[in-house]
Amino acid sequence: MTPHQARLAARQGPARPTSGQAPGFTQCNMISLPRDWAWDFLLFAQRNPKPCPVLDVTDPGSHRTVMAPDADLRTDIPLYRIWRDGVLTEEVTDATTHWAEHPDLVTFLIGCSFTFEGALMAAGIPVAHVDQGCNVPMFLTDRDCRPAGRMSGRLVVSMRPIPADRVAEAAMISGRTPAVHGAPVHVGAPEALGIADLQRPDFGDPVPVGPGQVPVFWACGVTPQAAVMASRPPFAITHAPGHMFVTDVPETRWQA
Repeated sequence: MTPHQARLAARQGPARPTSGQAPGFTQCNMISLPRDWAWDFLLFAQRNPKPCPVLDVTDPGSHRTVMAPDADLRTDIPLYRIWRDGVLTEEVTDATTHWAEHPDLVTFLIGCSFTFEGALMAAGIPVAHVDQGCNVPMFLTDRDCRPAGRMSGRLVVSMRPIPADRVAEAAMISGRTPAVHGAPVHVGAPEALGIADLQRPDFGDPVPVGPGQVPVFWACGVTPQAAVMASRPPFAITHAPGHMFVTDVPETRWQA
């Protein structure tokens, strides 16, 4: 599937996670905020680059990005979330009507760890949620991000079970792409992140950690949604966790 085909599939539904789609091309998290909140969020992202690596920022009101010039950010993500005063009010497959409520929205595209999964699989390191055809498990941790202006919140991580003898290699491979979260932030011991039960993710689907495997945690681009819940901006549109914007940019662009 090409990036264009992936975006057409997002328009036509049904909504499904994008991990494994358009292999070789960058996927992005998305958050759109009214212009008067955009500076606070940009500063929040700059202060928290591990979970919030910004790849593009649109002009106010624009629904276009240089990362996929033929795309429409209002329609080309499989599933959107609409937030009002920090509360998730609905999920939609087309955000055009909601976008029109705030003609000054500024959209941030943020790196996604799906981008380095192809490199893990090419090295023979299994990616469980891809193999199982489900969404990656994501967890809200007890680690505070560095606040900026009105924006604050806790770190969200994604988890992948990795064979114990391949953890160092997985860290090295993902570490080559710092613009899409890079190396893990934590290995093993989920309780050290305030995670009580790996089978009860806050976002996504549960994935079992099998014998000989270790839970490995990467910073996650759902962190801005945790910041929306904590900071309560009057309005925001985000992607639904695991349902990314597929760009035309090759994954190799981000390799250090």
